[in-house]
Amino acid sequence: MNVSSLNTAKSKAPLLEINNLCVDYVSPHGIARAVNNVSLTIAPGETLGIAGESGCGKSTLAFAITRLHKAPALISNGEIIYNGRDILKMTDKELRAFRWNDVSIVFQSAMNSLNPVITIGEQLTDVIAAHKQISPKEAVAKAKELLEVVGLHGDRLKSFPHQLSGGMRQRVVIAIALALEPKLIIMDEPTTALDVVVEREILNELYDLKEQFGFSILFISHDLSLMGEIADRIGVMYAGNLIEIGDAKTVFTNPSHPYTKGLIASFPSIHGPKERLYGIPGDPVNLLKLPTGCNFQARCVDCMEICTKDDPILAELSVGYQAACHKL
Repeated sequence: MNVSSLNTAKSKAPLLEINNLCVDYVSPHGIARAVNNVSLTIAPGETLGIAGESGCGKSTLAFAITRLHKAPALISNGEIIYNGRDILKMTDKELRAFRWNDVSIVFQSAMNSLNPVITIGEQLTDVIAAHKQISPKEAVAKAKELLEVVGLHGDRLKSFPHQLSGGMRQRVVIAIALALEPKLIIMDEPTTALDVVVEREILNELYDLKEQFGFSILFISHDLSLMGEIADRIGVMYAGNLIEIGDAKTVFTNPSHPYTKGLIASFPSIHGPKERLYGIPGDPVNLLKLPTGCNFQARCVDCMEICTKDDPILAELSVGYQAACHKL
């Protein structure tokens, strides 16, 4: 997205607004808070990236938006406002109409998202017929159109998932997500297990589809370098907390939080001279035994005494840019 269109998106009311969201996992050993008081917005037509290592709360946040959590997960606090409606207060009937019509999701593993014993065509037409009053013939025509939109031939409607390559299956899942023309698509690690060439093709097609249909994207990944190319803004999560968020270029080229710097330093650069990579020391924090103060303190090279006593607050460093670190 260019600067002018990004400014236009920012000037509009948010498509999605999350306020002080908390998601807990209840276990016999205690309560693990996977999402802790997260607040963020997504503007119409915007791509917001959420980055962080495994277990930081990215997917838990995505599932909360669509209310796909099951026990022992529990949304314990906050609100999720979509176009003025609180998703957390929707009835089952309202949720059924909301999902896929307004917000759809592309899950991590395309193969696991598709039913292996029925054809691609049946799966596409089921989604369409479940939400729209159209004839079977019209549903098949719409399904063919969707496959062609994502770069597949309409004849693939007769194929089973195992007859498709990984990239083709990913395209089918994206086609299903686009079936009802939602305003927001959540993509949870959509290019996992794909080689870099297919990954690039998928992302280029996704960008073109976004321009064509005008939807917003919540793009979830651990790969900050990938996210820096496609996102308008990037948020970084650690141990359930949103620790940094701002425009993609600033987060990627001039990060403020030590954890974000560590994430970027752990990925190789495709262009330029080879540089030594540095991993983040230590292990992710145990959510059942959180330390007093900053959750990142045991792994942080800049840890100070105050970090072991007080939680850092997400503070605005510049217009539209926030980070949570005592050193800032």
